[in-house]
Amino acid sequence: MSQMKKEQRMAQEITEKLGGADNIHSLTYCMTRLRVMPKDESKVDLAGIKNIEGVMGVVGDETLQIIVGPGTVNRVADEMTRTTGLSASALDEEGEDDLAKTTKDAINRKNATPFKLFLRKIASIFIPLIPAIVGSGLIAGISNVLLRSGVPKDLAIMQMIDMIGWGLFGYLAIFVGINTAKEFGGTPALGGVAGIMLINPALANITLFGEKLVPGRGGLIGVMLAAFFIAWSEKRIRRFVPAAVDIIVTPTLALLATGIATIFVLQPVGGFISDLITKGLLNILDMGGIFAGIVLAGTFLPLVVTGLHQGLTPVHMELLNSIKVDPLLPILAMGGAGQVGAAFAIYFKTKNAKLKRVIKGGLPVGILGIGEPLIFGVTLPLGRPFLTACLGAAVGGAFQAFFKIGTVAIGVSGLPLAFLIKETNQIVLYIVGLLLAYIFGFLFTWLFGFKESMAKDI
Repeated sequence: MSQMKKEQRMAQEITEKLGGADNIHSLTYCMTRLRVMPKDESKVDLAGIKNIEGVMGVVGDETLQIIVGPGTVNRVADEMTRTTGLSASALDEEGEDDLAKTTKDAINRKNATPFKLFLRKIASIFIPLIPAIVGSGLIAGISNVLLRSGVPKDLAIMQMIDMIGWGLFGYLAIFVGINTAKEFGGTPALGGVAGIMLINPALANITLFGEKLVPGRGGLIGVMLAAFFIAWSEKRIRRFVPAAVDIIVTPTLALLATGIATIFVLQPVGGFISDLITKGLLNILDMGGIFAGIVLAGTFLPLVVTGLHQGLTPVHMELLNSIKVDPLLPILAMGGAGQVGAAFAIYFKTKNAKLKRVIKGGLPVGILGIGEPLIFGVTLPLGRPFLTACLGAAVGGAFQAFFKIGTVAIGVSGLPLAFLIKETNQIVLYIVGLLLAYIFGFLFTWLFGFKESMAKDI
């Protein structure tokens, strides 16, 4: 079967198991997952979706996450929108009140914790930005390696590569502001303006209480606070403004109120929270050392399973904003490396042909930093190998923490992360830590993580 026919079949079968096109309220996707919100969950055949060939796993929550892998997810989503006649953007705009009610009802049924919901909100803000962050981060990392290898910075080609790679990070606040306002029911463009307020160089010309304001103070935390505030203000102001002048009065008042609140309250609060997060995390890494690396790397994969790991993006960005280096990302990247080692062990140990095919398909992208195919297609369904993969990750995390490896940007993990390592002499150390996670993930799984009987029902 050709690749195109495979994705057409998957799109058709997924739509059927979701209860048909009429039962799909919204459809979006990230790097590896279709994210679907059904209108009526009772019509969804979860077991049937899991059994579709090509589906690696399903995470049930207020948004149903169907893991189909990188590359495939884009084409399956395109095929679904083509055959159903509905697009992700059209569905997202289809009645705010209905969507809010559907989400609220689903959340109540799941009895989700406030902290879990908070992380999901943060993740929803950053998930649409992942392709841009990954692409820009990798190009910025290549630029970093070339510069440290002695390539002159004033070469035109280097200036172009540098501009392409770092451009997004200079204006990321605007995109975060847009997505935050959208997530909380406000006008996306106003959220973008709220983001501009935090990074506007004109802030440096304003003196309050004897001190000049600092552009960028508060980082993305401050941006999300400002964008949330402008969405909140907009909805409340609209209640009292006549419809005839709403288009003029509501955004003007919301913007003015947010500007004043940002300068006097939200930016200082964002800065305080940012300092609290970064200094607290750095203290944990300094005091905890190897133990901190073991815990952080060893417990990261359960966060990936729930899809909440994207909620850590602002933490990475605050570290980069505050100290110009991210020591957390290399540690967490060991989670995927442990999976790779465990998958190799299972591949060489099992006689199950289907399991071998799944591993062969998931290993290349796993090495390149996309771990979901191996997690949902191999280790998690088998059970114990998921735990031994976490143990392998913990070893790699301990190594990264001990040598204080850090990155200059964020992007995919795995082998490509080597381009983002700040110091040239640390690139080799990062790769050694990666290999350790592979090796110990393999050894733990080979010795006591996998038995052939586990593959019987895979």
